[in-house]
Amino acid sequence: MTIFVSGSLAYDRIMNFPGRFSDHILPDRIHNINVSFNVESMVERPGGCAGNISYCLVLLGEQPLTLATLGRDCRVYLDWMEEKGVAVSGVRVIDPERTASAYIMTDQGDNQITGFHMGAMLHSADFSFEFYDMTDAIGVVSPGNLDDMANFSRYYKENGVTYIFDPGQSLPAWTAEGLKECIEGAGVLICNDYELGLITNTTGLDEAALTRMAGAVIVTKGEHGSEVRVGDEVTQIPVVTPRQVLDPTGAGDSYRGGLVKGIVEGKPLAEAALMGSVTASFAVEVQGTQEYTFTMDEFNERLAGVKVG
Repeated sequence: MTIFVSGSLAYDRIMNFPGRFSDHILPDRIHNINVSFNVESMVERPGGCAGNISYCLVLLGEQPLTLATLGRDCRVYLDWMEEKGVAVSGVRVIDPERTASAYIMTDQGDNQITGFHMGAMLHSADFSFEFYDMTDAIGVVSPGNLDDMANFSRYYKENGVTYIFDPGQSLPAWTAEGLKECIEGAGVLICNDYELGLITNTTGLDEAALTRMAGAVIVTKGEHGSEVRVGDEVTQIPVVTPRQVLDPTGAGDSYRGGLVKGIVEGKPLAEAALMGSVTASFAVEVQGTQEYTFTMDEFNERLAGVKVG
């Protein structure tokens, strides 16, 4: 099966703050906030939702096509993708722009503040599906260029392709009608619990209504696991305990990679989501969103140690 993963490719600048943001933000001055956080470390690594999801799928033995853009500073990222066995044929390079960049600060409570520079992501991936068999394909529409997100969702629906819609960080940019159009007909709408609130506020729809629009709604809840809703049935998916937690950044994208692998294998959605919990457990053990690794034996060992419900 061909797996199309659209979304962002970005350079992540990841910083650790040795305290808690809440200790330095005055609630009565939130309307006029002016605060500086001194971080103890910063690293730069390849990231972005599409890149992270594709990387996880390659670890799981799949060969996804990444539909995204990079800027004139693309060489480091392209070399990284080729080294890791991630196909680059769907990546469009936008020469005048710089690659999108995320500036991510994490405190000791795993709270995050992120600044994002769009750069090349302002441009469409301009990908043509003309030479691909869409009767045996699945799409992942993750946060990226808004035109791509809308157009790819529309194309998948028109061609009977199951797709996962993951609006994530793009949510503040959507109108109610645009968001509804992408959710309507998706095989799965996936988001975290905070993003679910943004979706319901923007669309005016509750979770039950969203489930009637999409085939299923999956809500991730960090250390509390995740929830799969299909119709009126809600299944709780446990978190898989990692050996250690060094960096939660990218765990959600890794979860999506495991989820897609399960769907491709024909697993029931709850079992596919459990596979997502397993891949996420590997991701949090190291710093960086594409630095973790595992063998299939290691993956299967952790999967065998957990069950749904």
